[in-house]
Amino acid sequence: MGLYSALTSFALTRLPAGRASVLAFSTPIWVVPLASWWLDERVTRRGWFGLVLGIAGACAIAAPSLRTEMRGQMLACAALLLAAMAWAVSIVYVRLHSFRVPALALAPWQALIATALLLPCAMLLEREPPRVGLTSALSLGYVGPIATAFAYWAVVEAGTQLRASTLSMALLATPPLGILISALTAHELVDAELLAGVLLISLGIILSNAAEG
Repeated sequence: MGLYSALTSFALTRLPAGRASVLAFSTPIWVVPLASWWLDERVTRRGWFGLVLGIAGACAIAAPSLRTEMRGQMLACAALLLAAMAWAVSIVYVRLHSFRVPALALAPWQALIATALLLPCAMLLEREPPRVGLTSALSLGYVGPIATAFAYWAVVEAGTQLRASTLSMALLATPPLGILISALTAHELVDAELLAGVLLISLGIILSNAAEG
């Protein structure tokens, strides 16, 4: 999850938040083949077709970055897809692993390890940290303990109780909310490519999980 945080933070400096949220939460697409491989969860032809649709949706969302004037966004799109794959590995591993202590007891240690790994990278790439004003402090107060630490704990806790594919399906609610919030607050454009990508990814995830049920 440290890798997921690093890659998404990098991508959000280069992509609109709504578009980034869809790619970052394409995780369920990658959970399907991983769960089939690691957990022996059966995937039917409909499930594999859903996987293909999901990948097509991710390509549709990333397509604008191929334009000359937006070529700089290609790396950010690749980072988000890699982040989604990293999260998929985490979901499947959590389901496979037998925990001896509650997920809440592990959360502080996970955050500490992630901090130790990410801090040198941040210092190397960002150089001297900027001044933190009131707005930035409030943002950090939300992103750190709530949107990151609490959210990761909740996913790990749910992952110990639910099938990997079921958990990934629940995450499908995030991209539409991300698009709606970014459109309302940041006035980001919701274009045809983004809508097509959302529809393809959503249909792909639904088909994959329905096939497994």
